[in-house]
Amino acid sequence: MWDVLSEPPLAGLRVVEVGNYMAGPFCGMQLADLGADVIKVEEPTAGDLARRMPPLRAGESGNFARLNRGKRSLALDLKAAEGRDIFTRLALRSDVIVENLRPGTMSDLGLAPADLLRANERLIYAAISGWGQDGPYADRPALDIIVQAMSGLMSITGEEGGPPVKVGVSIADLGAALYGTIAILAALRARDRDGKGQLVDVSMFESSVALAVWESGEHFTTGEVPRAAGSAHKLVGPYQAIRSSDGHFVVGATTPRNWTAFCEALGLADIEHDERFATAAARQRAARELMPLIEAVTATRPAAHWLRLLRDAGVPCGEIRDYGEVFADPHLAARGFFTDLDHPVLGPTRALGSPLGLTRTPPRLGRAGPLLGEHSLEVLRGLGVADEAARELLARGVVATAAAAVR
Repeated sequence: MWDVLSEPPLAGLRVVEVGNYMAGPFCGMQLADLGADVIKVEEPTAGDLARRMPPLRAGESGNFARLNRGKRSLALDLKAAEGRDIFTRLALRSDVIVENLRPGTMSDLGLAPADLLRANERLIYAAISGWGQDGPYADRPALDIIVQAMSGLMSITGEEGGPPVKVGVSIADLGAALYGTIAILAALRARDRDGKGQLVDVSMFESSVALAVWESGEHFTTGEVPRAAGSAHKLVGPYQAIRSSDGHFVVGATTPRNWTAFCEALGLADIEHDERFATAAARQRAARELMPLIEAVTATRPAAHWLRLLRDAGVPCGEIRDYGEVFADPHLAARGFFTDLDHPVLGPTRALGSPLGLTRTPPRLGRAGPLLGEHSLEVLRGLGVADEAARELLARGVVATAAAAVR
């Protein structure tokens, strides 16, 4: 039995998040899962734009509720002098700021990162942007699909010779958020060592290009430009989707042992030792000759038949599932991956869990994303703002609060 501590790893740390949609909020979610007190600062009238993203129920976005779990919401007008003052006071008492605004936006508001870092030398200011805080592209707007296109990801996704296809998930946003999380944790460790914070500059563009591990190795070594190859691996084979009588399944028979077991399971002894297919790299190069020979056999029976034979033979293989099947997966259920989050309007909200399997200090899950301004009064009181002053800020629209949060 593991000795599970009551507090997650980042308990006691305060994070201020300013951002919309995906990259900044997903980074903030990782930190909230790990126990940080994440205060999400939002525009008072509408909040994070993701609040309007469907599916909606009773005016609340199911996507927002899941993406912003574990956070507190402070609805604060940063264009007002009083709002900027409150934000500065909050920054002085915080460990991390995460924002994914266009470079210069916070400076235009009178909240320049350099000024905040000078005011709080222990502060870690993480700016996640499309292209980085400087460089020729810095002022360009960035969306996930734009970055996927310009980073090369779309050039290697889809079928060979087919039209451009983006990765199905928002990989540029999500990748930048995860790199941002890594950088923040590294900066916290450095602060433990020397007592000083720093600026963290993470771009969606560089985060996406950084994923081209195999592709960069190929290009920098040979000069070749990688292209889309459908589900197939660029270097070895067979490592791809294979046709059956009722659809497709995937196989990775690239090691000598797995290639032998694959051929035996499918009754393809005649091609196992064919010189054209002697190595995994040779099989990839000769895929146009190899795959018709394989699919002439696999197309005769359903995928479940071949998967049973291949699994019995120890060959890596799998079904191609849709998310309806994935979200009902018995293995994920057995490992407790799915969770129900509490939400004041939506009620129990089924959500994905955290893949961070910390046995002694596990992530903290339980509360769905907050209502807009749900914790405004709570945060103001924590900053020492008197109730009378808070009511005046509410009356002037500098601060907003959810009806459910009014005491």
